[in-house]
Amino acid sequence: MAHQTLCYRTHIFPGETVTPNDFRRMALALPETEERSHMSHPDFRVAGKIFATLGYPDKSRGMVKLSPEEQHYFSKDYSDVFVPVKGAWGRRGATSVHLKAAKKDALRKAIQAAWRNTAPKRLSEQLDAGGLSTN
Repeated sequence: MAHQTLCYRTHIFPGETVTPNDFRRMALALPETEERSHMSHPDFRVAGKIFATLGYPDKSRGMVKLSPEEQHYFSKDYSDVFVPVKGAWGRRGATSVHLKAAKKDALRKAIQAAWRNTAPKRLSEQLDAGGLSTN
C-alpha cells in the first residue's frame, strides 16, 4: 500500500522535490552563465562572478546571492527552503537553499534574482526587455 501511495503522490505532484541537476539546469539556462568549481563544489557565474553554488555545506544544499531585501522575503515566504548563510556573507544576501524542500517555481525565481544581481547591466536589461531567452 505504501508503494501505491508513493506512486500516486509522484503522479499527482511530478517533480515536487528539486534535485541538484534541476538547480544546475535552472542556473545554466540563464544567459552567459558558466559552471566552474570553487572550493571543491560547483558554482555558477555570469561575467566571471559567482551568483549561485551547489553542494555546500553538503549535497542537499545550494546557495544563491540575493540582495538583503530579497533574502528577507524569500526567507519569510519559504522559511523551510531559504535561510541566510551565517556571518557577514549572509548579511550581504548569501542565502542557503534546502533543495528537497524547494518548489521549482520559487527556486527559479531566486536563481534568476541572484543572476540579475550579478549580471552586467546590459545583460540584465536585455533579459528584462525580453531580448534574451531563459528557457
